Amino acid sequence: MNTYKIALIPGDGIGPEVVLEAVRVLNRAAELDGSFSFHFTEYPWGCQYYLEHGEMMPEDGIETLKHYDAILLGAVGYPGVPDHISLRDLLLRIRHDFDEYVNVRPVKLLKGAPCPLKDVNREDIDMIFIRENSEGEYAGSGAWLYPDTEQEVVIQNGVFSRKGCERIIRYAYELARKENKTLTSISKGNALNYSMVFWDKVFKEVGKDYPDVETHTLLVDAASMFMVKDPKRFQVVVASNLFGDILTDLGAAISGGMGLAAGANLNPERTFPSMFEPIHGSAPDIAGKGIANPLATIWAASQLLDHLGHEDWGKKILDAIETMLEEKISLTPDLGGTATTQECGKALASLLK
Repeated sequence: MNTYKIALIPGDGIGPEVVLEAVRVLNRAAELDGSFSFHFTEYPWGCQYYLEHGEMMPEDGIETLKHYDAILLGAVGYPGVPDHISLRDLLLRIRHDFDEYVNVRPVKLLKGAPCPLKDVNREDIDMIFIRENSEGEYAGSGAWLYPDTEQEVVIQNGVFSRKGCERIIRYAYELARKENKTLTSISKGNALNYSMVFWDKVFKEVGKDYPDVETHTLLVDAASMFMVKDPKRFQVVVASNLFGDILTDLGAAISGGMGLAAGANLNPERTFPSMFEPIHGSAPDIAGKGIANPLATIWAASQLLDHLGHEDWGKKILDAIETMLEEKISLTPDLGGTATTQECGKALASLLK
């Protein structure tokens, strides 16, 4: 039997509650399959750890994590700790140090999921966002000059390397070819005259190796409009760190809400572990009430199974989520139900066959 070592970082707010249910579902899949199992190790890193130790994770945290097969993260951020510290010193640090340069976020309207758009069929919202995850606008490069004076100046640099752009764009082309789907590149080359002009240039250059892939390029503001007005035009989408982040939150809003939004942070070469997470944040207003929706974290767990080579179980988990949404089985209040977080997780685990 193959035993996978998984690092758990439940984190802040509702993170521990939803991670617990994802672990329940993963263990249920392993039990039913019989050919693999999981060994979970939990790390108490996050904002509470920061308040007690002055750091979001220990100095040797990356060294500790690199020996695992994968990482499952709950949520990062809580009142009392500045957001730029909680995000950059844990989540972004892991993404960067483990070279998890591919962020995969499905924007897919599942059967039974609510959608705020009028006259949209379920099949119209079925996108895969490939977001550059290691540099770009989130590189953390810049300067703060003459603080607290009349001459105060802040400079935030976007870092776009040829290597970084080529590898994420090529990954998206490969996926579009494999899935026989169109590929749309998101840009803002009309205004960002260095970074996005370069992005557009690399997109065209890499595209010469994929003449069979139908491509489109959209400015980010136009893409925002069309995601609402005509979402079926998007299939595989590739975007920079910032644009991908913003557009996938819009995608969550039109495909069932943040409680159904999952993301994978991949190191495709598997030199380092990849990390899987819901993208809904820590929701401190409902933390501890037992009403948080665990389905996004469970969807992230299905992505984890896909990554480990168990795509059959990844699909079975997504099918079970759809069954729950269609039949309104043990849904949490955000989806119109009255179930607790635990009841929702247990119901999904019981649906696995």
